[in-house]
Amino acid sequence: MDVYDKLTILTDSAKYDVSCSSSGVERKSDIAGGIGNSVSSGICHSFAADGRCISLLKVLMSNSCIFDCKYCVNRRSNDTRRSMFTPEELADLTMNFYRRNYIEGLFLSSGIMRNPDYTTEQLISVLELLRHKHRFGGYIHVKAIPGADPALISRLGLLADRMSVNIELPSQDSLHQLAPDKTKEAILKPMSVIRHGIRENVTDLVKYRHAPKFVPGGQSTQLIVGATPDSDLKILTLTEALYKKYELKRVYYSAYTPVMEHSLLPALDSKPPLLREHRLYQADWLLRFYGFEAKELLDERAPNFNPFMDPKCNWAMNHIDRFPVDINTAPYEILLRVPGIGVRSAKRIVSARRSARLDYPGLKKLGVVLKRAQYFITCSGRRLEGLKVNESTILRSLLSKKEVSMFLPEPQVEQLSLFTDEELATGTGEDLVKCLG
Repeated sequence: MDVYDKLTILTDSAKYDVSCSSSGVERKSDIAGGIGNSVSSGICHSFAADGRCISLLKVLMSNSCIFDCKYCVNRRSNDTRRSMFTPEELADLTMNFYRRNYIEGLFLSSGIMRNPDYTTEQLISVLELLRHKHRFGGYIHVKAIPGADPALISRLGLLADRMSVNIELPSQDSLHQLAPDKTKEAILKPMSVIRHGIRENVTDLVKYRHAPKFVPGGQSTQLIVGATPDSDLKILTLTEALYKKYELKRVYYSAYTPVMEHSLLPALDSKPPLLREHRLYQADWLLRFYGFEAKELLDERAPNFNPFMDPKCNWAMNHIDRFPVDINTAPYEILLRVPGIGVRSAKRIVSARRSARLDYPGLKKLGVVLKRAQYFITCSGRRLEGLKVNESTILRSLLSKKEVSMFLPEPQVEQLSLFTDEELATGTGEDLVKCLG
């Protein structure tokens, strides 16, 4: 099998992993004669910290795997074409793609060959060839293999910009049923090793200017949504714990795409739960930047997100008694909870009101989405002139036209009358004719 055939098989096998976003690491090629850096712009699916798109070669080292995860297209029992790159082939391929300006970096993962330690050693060989032989200074994201020796994980971390360990299933029961070869402990142990290595490296860099960097882009993980009966509350609670305990940079959510037939999995003709994935990403943003906690957004009575409304607006409608808030006096933390006010606009409000009292036209200039925010705020104690505030009006403002038609009944339209109900009840037909004449 030639390299092109291997590339076709192993890039297709890697497409279900979504945790490949770039992190904006500023690794430059400082070595004389070195090439590549991780700050150049690209054209593909991953993004730097400043929002620029960065292209990555997303590929598996091998799609052969000793595990038999029921949801995975590369599982041991699946009848599919298998292939494997040698470290030299993959390193040369990456450099050839880079020289042709097809990519800016590499996202490398693998099925588990023989055992976790052997697989990790193969990944290390690829990265050592790129970093030391080819002097490649571009962005590299590599997957840590659950069950691998901590010393190997540490070696891998000194060569990569970002690492990830995919949890995939949000509960121990789900792992036991669908991924019997995996355990929670085997998945979380590499996360602990990476977290510890990052903390130690921060101290080393303070003491020694030229200390080697360990995973400077941090670590991430992926959770599959919809493959199991686990609720949004279960997934979001796990996400919150991962951010706090393991200091992850990102948790990625992947709507389950049916690729395998199994009694415990959704039917092959079922659609991926893309809206549910979208709501989880919105809630994840609220956890990381808006100061929300998982228990505020969901509870046992409502364990799944409202499909018609984003989590922030849904929270505001469920806590309408906390509004309105005065835009000129409310703390920054409270402003972040107002629909229509984001992190940037909240910071602008806090800065601008130091020199002048804000009004509604001024808020619009600061980037506030008044269509949403107007129902939840006042300016110096005053509502927007002419604004009608009731639950139906607010909902119609927060929902799209399609969602309004599904969520709310059509308003009753009454024809205007020249007469009051009392006049119509007491007047005669002759009186009405005289009035109209």
